[in-house]
Amino acid sequence: MTTAFDFEAQSITGESVSLSAYRGQVLLIVNTASACGFTPQFAGLQALWTTYGSKGLTVLGFPSNEFGAQDPGTNGEIAQFCETRYSVNFPMMAKIEVNGSHAHPLYQFLKGEKPGVFGTESIKWNFTKFLVGRDGQVIKRYGPTDKPESIATDIETALGAAGAV
Repeated sequence: MTTAFDFEAQSITGESVSLSAYRGQVLLIVNTASACGFTPQFAGLQALWTTYGSKGLTVLGFPSNEFGAQDPGTNGEIAQFCETRYSVNFPMMAKIEVNGSHAHPLYQFLKGEKPGVFGTESIKWNFTKFLVGRDGQVIKRYGPTDKPESIATDIETALGAAGAV
């Protein structure tokens, strides 16, 4: 059985990251953008990381420039923006594609496990979120308008689920 922990990604600073390093943690995986109407959600994502990180949550940000060209910068520029503007210190990954034939394999998996409205798999916009349980299985998909703070109850439930550390 495939899980989210079976994939690799590149960190925003260029290192290869095996998601197996997060095995046993709850993940909130988000496609982000620096110049989007939803960009202020970085603050809410950081708050979730600050509140629940020590309890086993990891927020993973994956910048994408696919929607309205709202993240055109380099990985270094994106990292600087996130740190300076929103004090982001949760793991940010290198810019990826989330749709189409060049979609990152992790996103192919996430979309297949939890399709969106009416069963469509494609990501519709920036700040689509996937909550992944400690077992690596996708629990729920959230749309861009779902604010990070509205996910807190689901995160608490996932953190307390069987297999909790």
